Amino acid sequence: MRVDIFSAKPHDMVFLREAAQGATLELQFHEARLNTDTARLAQGADVVCAFVNDDLGASVIAVLEQMGVRLIALRSAGFNHVDLRAAAAAGIAVARVPAYSPHAVAEHTVALILALNRKTHRAFNRVREGNFALDGLMGFDMHGKVAGIVGTGLIGAVLARILLGFGCEVLASDPAPDPELEALGLRYVDLDELLGRADIITLQCPLTPETHHLIDDAAIAQMKPGVMLVNTSRGAVVDTRAVIRGLKSGQIGALGLDVYEEEGDLFFEDLSQSYIPDDVFARLLTFPNVLVTGHQGFFTREALRAIAETTIANITRFGQDGTPLHPVRAPG
Repeated sequence: MRVDIFSAKPHDMVFLREAAQGATLELQFHEARLNTDTARLAQGADVVCAFVNDDLGASVIAVLEQMGVRLIALRSAGFNHVDLRAAAAAGIAVARVPAYSPHAVAEHTVALILALNRKTHRAFNRVREGNFALDGLMGFDMHGKVAGIVGTGLIGAVLARILLGFGCEVLASDPAPDPELEALGLRYVDLDELLGRADIITLQCPLTPETHHLIDDAAIAQMKPGVMLVNTSRGAVVDTRAVIRGLKSGQIGALGLDVYEEEGDLFFEDLSQSYIPDDVFARLLTFPNVLVTGHQGFFTREALRAIAETTIANITRFGQDGTPLHPVRAPG
């Protein structure tokens, strides 16, 4: 089978080729993102392999159907960028990577928390300029603080264990409580209580119609003044304009983002010789208490190897019996 991989970066080529050794697959790599203009690059492909910012809306799926593509293999857990009903109507199967390394994202979340708290990013720049003053770098002890986790799936569960290890009181909001976490001391509460009590709030929930802009003006108003908010889940869980208002008022004391709701035109690209076309994102970067990373939470050797191996396993199983190992189907 021919597999066309879009949004391909050098690391994708390395890990996917390694995972495909011994499999009868022809891998074609395209640096371009998948959209209506680039979909024709997959002419002759049986499988299209896509990443988080590729466009898999109805118009793209219609092109893939015309070209005879039979499987969309996602290199991600999230699938909110796929029109599943259009894929089903076109007879195109969809597969995903349900889990790779929850430790990667959980640990990156903690890295953002610690950097924001102890102002590590600012201290780094000061010292390089010969400035060893400590003014403005004061943080707080993590021990004894209240940490709120929205979503205790695989990533949230790992994060909870880390924060409990710091000595935090950990609250969580999730429709499916985890008894193992409760046994360790985590306490499940409703979202309103979590927002009102937490000193640190992290978002680990999937993007669904119910969680779209979960963090809006009303949610921010419920938070403690000076709260730290960290999002390493999906960008659109946060209303960015509302967060900017919260930063300006001081209601949000620190913000860490590894995702952004309009990241498709920014992340995974080098714009250092150009300019940032998104005025809202550019405004975020003007705040000294904001730390943004470019969707790198997943970016560890272990996670990339697991993503590649699961992706190839999905494709191989589909070639054998027409059903991927981890299918995604339209609701209803």
